[in-house]
Amino acid sequence: MNHSAADEQVVERLVPAWLEEAARHDARAAEEAREGWRRRSLSADAARELADWVTARVTDTGFNADEGPPPDVPVRITVADKTAVHRWLAAQGHDV
Repeated sequence: MNHSAADEQVVERLVPAWLEEAARHDARAAEEAREGWRRRSLSADAARELADWVTARVTDTGFNADEGPPPDVPVRITVADKTAVHRWLAAQGHDV
């Protein structure tokens, strides 16, 4: 599966937030993922974690203000962003 430059931009925007959050929970695993990210070669475990993280963190669902206040999050993640990250991971050979 191919990914686009737009997918790459989404990944570039979201991975730092993922790594920052991951470091608060497991510094060693986050550092391993960071090294993989620098090489653009995430391990299967890191790829799964990123896929799960972006899915769980979708914050912009297209709902309007009547459905509640916007979430207080460090980075906005849309459903399209989640799809872009999954597409990028698949293009890297990961099963997501």
